[in-house]
Amino acid sequence: MTDADARRSRWLAYALIGVGIVSRLVVHPWNVTPVTAVALFAGAHLARRWALVLPLAIVAASDLALGWHSTVPFTWSAFLMVGLLGRRLRVRVTPARVLGTAAAGSVLFFLWTNLGVWLAEDLYPRTAQGLWACYVAAVPFFRGTLLGDLIYTAVLFSAFALLTRPAAAPARVAAR
Repeated sequence: MTDADARRSRWLAYALIGVGIVSRLVVHPWNVTPVTAVALFAGAHLARRWALVLPLAIVAASDLALGWHSTVPFTWSAFLMVGLLGRRLRVRVTPARVLGTAAAGSVLFFLWTNLGVWLAEDLYPRTAQGLWACYVAAVPFFRGTLLGDLIYTAVLFSAFALLTRPAAAPARVAAR
């Protein structure tokens, strides 16, 4: 990687962090933010460390403004896991793999963070039935998570693919 490539990657990472922070701080539908898309993108296209640094920087900075809550360790670690999922995309980035990984990231986030709600909050009994009730109560939030993750991931990966594709060779006109 050249110095220019490294600088572009750094600026792209900083821009994604900024977009992620702002998206969490402005009014938005429940759980519809680009943090999962950014984590997947960083894992797939940026240097290894960014797969972990980007989502953590976004949630750490925005949680300073939003406030600490008992499930922060689960939220932050869920985004770390999603960033690691993005590393698996490096092998072959295809639309089906990208959207499948985004959906898997949404499910992972849902399962892990709601386990955190069940463990850290006093909202549900510490029984299998209480865990099930916690997951059922969270389903309306999952819709937003899944929809947002799929849309933001599609937009981010598509924009990157369009912006970085080689310029088309000029069409050759056959001489007659």
